[in-house]
Amino acid sequence: MHIRLLGGLEVTSGEGVSVRFATRKASLLFAALVLAGRRGHHRELLSEGFWPGRGDVQARNSLRQALADIRRWFPAVDNAVVSVEGDQDTVALVAGPDEADIWLFERKLAEGGTADLAFAAELYRGDLLAGVAIPDGLDEWFGPYQSRYRQKALQLVERLSLALSDSGSEAEAACERLAETLLASDPTAEPAHRALMRIHAVRGHENAALRQFESCRALLKKHLDLEPEAQTNSLAASMQLREGVSYRQTASTHNISPQSQPIHPPARPHDQPSVAVMPFDNLGAADDEYFADGVVEEITAALSRVRDFFVIARQSAFTYKRRFVDVREVGRELGVSYVVEGTVRRGGDRLRISVQLIDTETRTQLWSERYEGAVEDIFEFQDRIAAQVAGAIHPAIRGAETELAKRKPPTSLRAYDFVMRAYPHLWGRRKDANDHALELLRKAIAIDPTYGRAHALEAWCHAVNASYLWTKQPELELERALEAVEAAGSISNDPTALTAAGAALSICGDQERARIFIEQALALDPNNAWAWTRLGWIAIYRDDAVQATEWFRRAMMLSPIDPLAFNMRIGLAASMAVAGSLSQAIAIARELIASHPDVIMLYRFLAAWSAMNGDLETARWAARKLLAAQPDFTIEKFRSLPMFRHMARWADKVAEALRLAGVPEH
Repeated sequence: MHIRLLGGLEVTSGEGVSVRFATRKASLLFAALVLAGRRGHHRELLSEGFWPGRGDVQARNSLRQALADIRRWFPAVDNAVVSVEGDQDTVALVAGPDEADIWLFERKLAEGGTADLAFAAELYRGDLLAGVAIPDGLDEWFGPYQSRYRQKALQLVERLSLALSDSGSEAEAACERLAETLLASDPTAEPAHRALMRIHAVRGHENAALRQFESCRALLKKHLDLEPEAQTNSLAASMQLREGVSYRQTASTHNISPQSQPIHPPARPHDQPSVAVMPFDNLGAADDEYFADGVVEEITAALSRVRDFFVIARQSAFTYKRRFVDVREVGRELGVSYVVEGTVRRGGDRLRISVQLIDTETRTQLWSERYEGAVEDIFEFQDRIAAQVAGAIHPAIRGAETELAKRKPPTSLRAYDFVMRAYPHLWGRRKDANDHALELLRKAIAIDPTYGRAHALEAWCHAVNASYLWTKQPELELERALEAVEAAGSISNDPTALTAAGAALSICGDQERARIFIEQALALDPNNAWAWTRLGWIAIYRDDAVQATEWFRRAMMLSPIDPLAFNMRIGLAASMAVAGSLSQAIAIARELIASHPDVIMLYRFLAAWSAMNGDLETARWAARKLLAAQPDFTIEKFRSLPMFRHMARWADKVAEALRLAGVPEH
């Protein structure tokens, strides 16, 4: 192996000499090529991303010089271990599959055996490019990769700790080292704490495991002012139950005694709904029971990160294992509005998992899905199901709560109910719907002036008014959006509010602050489809179409039936258009117009992209539809929107295309 990116940047030439590139940019360019793999990068994106503000010619010259430095160490000769290849458009690093630690890491994760996972754990010596000074601007290039590989390491330490059975194994030692590495850079990493708890338990040291839990709880309180996740609480309680000891915390903390069931999460404002993930029925061989339980544990953990509703601890839900109970009884006993049920079946080398969400009061099935995968991908399959279930259940519960609020008489409505009523009107399809959402949110704020989520969603509505040019004074709407973000106050524990505030800030042109809000939302709830969507738009506004495409696709995977799905699709189309794939972008725009003819913004996109693609007939048709709905729309107003300030060249192209389509200048 000649290339290490995990824990730093170490490169060795084919002759075994430690590589020292001439400049820091050349080193980071080499790292970017490693991360891209054989698909490589477009030269234009590399030159603009690594040398912004230098002008096209100078940036391309700088790219050529850096590539020449890399080729000096890795010349393209016969039987070269590592080489750089490319054409006029793209450049890529060509090497064997074992030459870079991240390539090996990915492969071992995919292979998924305990020995493979242990090997991957040994490769993770620290976060991607840890300790490497990354200049301003390039952190946006490498930041998503760093987050992605850290998330993979957190998933790995969880998977490996769950696979441990015997004390003293190499896998146990690798898992312990990985957990300690993760905690060294982030002492609040709960999967690493849980892994150490399981390792202590495998060694027969339940008291040490519970001390690890206490340390986890104290660190979360100190750094984040949070309590442990339901999965962590459940693990600690199960260890106490197995040990049979009376384990009491200090008076300032909650008890986790085996008698205290169910273990309810801390009380939260506005009466949010609660959900329990029930034990899944194993329809296959008895040996598959562990996998069914593992799926439930992963889904419970994923849902616990969604702060819009309570999630009952796994140990409480598992008291119903192998019992037939009515969901109404479960709802009464656990105090939950919804339950997740499922089945697991293995046939040959295939796994099939069915999941459904049920209203405990009406016994109505609100959502269901079936997943299939290969047995050898068992843990990756488990992770994917957990993410997709969490992503899909979130809007399903939100929709159910919205319908419940609609059925209540006006005299009994609370701030929470007004927010729920506003949700269906929030997604930027029509001006009248947006205005109605604002009216409902103001009623919520009148009841509870400290309701941060209501203020944040109000900011989003004002920003949408400006972005879609539904107002004659977009500047005033942007000012109101910023005022509402500030009025939201402390929303650091609410991913929905953080996403709404971040989205508003992005439209107001503050992409850096917007990204901080959205990333904070994703740290709390990594399966939040709206947050991934808004991160995609931020990437577009920062002229990073490649990254935007990836994030929009992730949002669509997490929540394919989300009410905001049309925005995810048009975002994907926009990223394709910016990247030059106009035909694909136009096809998506046409499809969306067919299903959402009232979304006026779509005609703006179709007019511009069709004109860019040489189809003036379609462009002028779309422009007529746009101006019929918004007679005062002008290119001048479009160019004044602040979110385009980081992509002036693209905005100029759009403006010229709109002129060709027949949109007036002033």
